[in-house]
Amino acid sequence: MKCYYVYLIRHGMTEANIKGQYAGALDIPVCPEGREKLENLKKNYEYPDAQEFYSSPLIRCRQTAEILYPDKNIIINEKLREQNFGDWEGKTTQELSDDENFKKWIANSCENKTPNGESLQEFRDRLFSGFEEIINSVITRGITKICIFTHGGVIMNLMSMYSMSSKNIFDWMAENGCGYKLKITPSFWMRDKKLEVIDKIPIGSDLNISGNFKDLIENLK
Repeated sequence: MKCYYVYLIRHGMTEANIKGQYAGALDIPVCPEGREKLENLKKNYEYPDAQEFYSSPLIRCRQTAEILYPDKNIIINEKLREQNFGDWEGKTTQELSDDENFKKWIANSCENKTPNGESLQEFRDRLFSGFEEIINSVITRGITKICIFTHGGVIMNLMSMYSMSSKNIFDWMAENGCGYKLKITPSFWMRDKKLEVIDKIPIGSDLNISGNFKDLIENLK
């Protein structure tokens, strides 16, 4: 049976990542340190080739695609955006620690709608519909290898929803420039909407939860 492969890659590091700021909707670029890390990852490890390349419209994802796969045509997909954190964009958890709405959001496992932003369910509905549209399209057209450049929260939620491996959602957080190689068996996809995790990206790298997200996890406890 014909199988299909999806490479999920998180964008390169930004200043917001370094500072621990919420930056879902902020259109910020990869920082110099992030660019250097991407170049080093590309030099020392393998990023698999693909037939089609998809990206969130935000510049940090597009820049990552251009650095890792120069001269490739990048298909922009609006539904691959990170969650919009509304009024909390550009702020750290410490800066928001006295905000009553933020406290309620944390207490409710971050599911409430953020002020002038998205709820977790709105984010997931948008993301999952877009991802399934991409997967169904490539299967229909016989495209066997695709690469998706997107965000940390996007990858966490996609893996939690579609992976055959059952893990806590936070365990799926990828370092900047890293991600997962997924295998699609059409029968499993059509029946259960499930994917198999077969490797880390880049190939040969050690994929860990990022330091900034460990801090967020601690705030959620």
